[in-house]
Amino acid sequence: MFRSLLASAVIGLAITGPLSAQDWVIDAQASSVTAETRVFGQAAEAEFETFSADIVFDPQDLENASISARVSAASGSMSNREYQSALVSRDGLAPDQHDEIVFISDEIVAAGDGYEARGQLTLKGETRDAVLPFTVEIENGRAVAQGTLEIVRADFGVGSSSWSEVAPSVTVRLHIEADAG
Repeated sequence: MFRSLLASAVIGLAITGPLSAQDWVIDAQASSVTAETRVFGQAAEAEFETFSADIVFDPQDLENASISARVSAASGSMSNREYQSALVSRDGLAPDQHDEIVFISDEIVAAGDGYEARGQLTLKGETRDAVLPFTVEIENGRAVAQGTLEIVRADFGVGSSSWSEVAPSVTVRLHIEADAG
């Protein structure tokens, strides 16, 4: 669930590379945003089909890098019907009231073998600080980025007392492919 949120952020971050002051255009068909948690001790994954990002990135000019990513909350799907119903319920992502999950970077910094996009994540009307670590490989004007973000669902009001068998955290995984714009 939240994976997609983080995935959107990573999408924006994933489009970074050794090109100067470059805008990036996401290849949605080659990219994915997923969220994984555990329910009754078993892995449960949601995939988000609709996402976008405005990305400007130059590893030599991180001061001017930015990411503004959006994921459609209603586009999340799970193979288990009961979990799918919970995902889009009022206690879940509540897409009827909060149609988008949004990540907007405040800064992008080099970190370890990759980067971190630091900014604000908004889900279900709740905004929290978020740090999205990611790696990027760029070749021939094509960027491939991978990122993973752990979020605590209660921080965003996702879940209820009936969700006691759902793990408290969600891992958002991003695989983003983008072309220089």
